Amino acid sequence: MDRSFLHLTVAAVVCAGDKFLLVEEIDKASGRRVLNQPAGHVEANEDLLAAVRRELWEETGLELEPDSWLGISQLTAANGHRYTRINFCYQLAKQPQPHRPQDPDILALHWLSAQELSCHALPVRSQLVTDAIAIFMQGVRLDLQLIKSPVDSVSDAKKVL
Repeated sequence: MDRSFLHLTVAAVVCAGDKFLLVEEIDKASGRRVLNQPAGHVEANEDLLAAVRRELWEETGLELEPDSWLGISQLTAANGHRYTRINFCYQLAKQPQPHRPQDPDILALHWLSAQELSCHALPVRSQLVTDAIAIFMQGVRLDLQLIKSPVDSVSDAKKVL
């Protein structure tokens, strides 16, 4: 597979009570309105935590720190591209004060329970959305310390040994 078809992405699984924060957007492939977690590509100059902070801010206007992470999901899309997605967890005591997307591609924000999502008029962007919620609801929480900061060079790695 050509590496230009591989994508590294992050997603913010934000939960307050029994409600999950979802963004409404247009799926570029189908042109349909869909629901997704705040998510997107890791930029060349970012580590994973910086990427998820940025995506959450751009798509919701929220400035939050993840509590933990839920693991890695993978998707082979209809366009033949492979997406590797790191899911970060934000567990809030209550829904934050009103907030709004900074990204004009986000049409609306929704707080929905898993049950409400399953019968919502809008479909999810991909199965990765519901899979991340299911993992969250199973109680999976991985320590953020398991995600190491980028190593700048091989010589830096040798210094640690």
